[in-house]
Amino acid sequence: MPKVVGIFALPGVQLLDVSAPLDVFAQANVESGKPFYTLRIIACESGPVRSSSGAQLLADWIIPDIPGRIDTLLVAGAPGASQMVLPARVMEWLRAAAVQSRRYGSICTGAFILAATGLLKGRRLTTHWAATEALSEAYPSLIVDADALYVRDGKLRTGAGVTAGLDLALALVEEDLGQEVARRVAAQLVMFFKRPGGQLQFSRKGEIRPVGRSVLQEVQRWIAANPGLDHSVAEMAKHTGMSPRHFARLFRTEVGMTPAAWVEETRISAARKLLEEGHDTPKQVAAKCGFSNVDTLRRTFAKHVGITPAEYRKRQAVWSE
Repeated sequence: MPKVVGIFALPGVQLLDVSAPLDVFAQANVESGKPFYTLRIIACESGPVRSSSGAQLLADWIIPDIPGRIDTLLVAGAPGASQMVLPARVMEWLRAAAVQSRRYGSICTGAFILAATGLLKGRRLTTHWAATEALSEAYPSLIVDADALYVRDGKLRTGAGVTAGLDLALALVEEDLGQEVARRVAAQLVMFFKRPGGQLQFSRKGEIRPVGRSVLQEVQRWIAANPGLDHSVAEMAKHTGMSPRHFARLFRTEVGMTPAAWVEETRISAARKLLEEGHDTPKQVAAKCGFSNVDTLRRTFAKHVGITPAEYRKRQAVWSE
């Protein structure tokens, strides 16, 4: 019998969170030469589901009138999912259906809805890079991987932001039908079989803005405008007329991180911009952004972005030779 894949489309769902995985599973049916998957969209009320783009989806099933057991249950994300409160009957059904399924999971911010069922305590998972901190704060017991494109933890399968639903679905196809079928699916859909790097390469979190009292904001603007200068605590304190100890304490209290951490993130943000422009080599970027050498830039960049500066420049640069 075909395996039923049910994707729960929240009100305001992001269309790609639904359509992208469905296309992967549909292509797997073609490449395997048999209807291995039966695909169904699930909604919590009758009528069209309006997506975040305005396009509408017609659900195959309405909760709780779902015939039979779902093999793979996925919750698609939606803008505002972190604040969404669904009816108790929907959450009760979602919990029960997930427990009864062979595997279950989420795509993008659908993780918030799934976490609200209480099933994910202590589990490792991922979500959209911009939502990882909010998910960790809302559910402290979760182990949230901010860089992963998809994560497998027991029966749980979670995908990162939006198009990462493709990566998650392809990984599920590989689990079910093997690597060769999954490779053919990837080739037909013109996608990576294994996408290089994680999702932090797409993150814009490094673009931090000045905060705190005006004297601290002045220092932050000075650092951002001159990332290549010496920005030791002593130099920053001298710029404000404070003692280094008082400056460091005040900075951490009002900005929420140490001066050194703020400088590092600001330098990485500057490095990303230069690499995206594509005119400078990583060595030149290191010098302009205050890194002692290209090896230090490489290590620090990989820590924040998940890939090396050279890889980032190759994928993101708007200018090429």
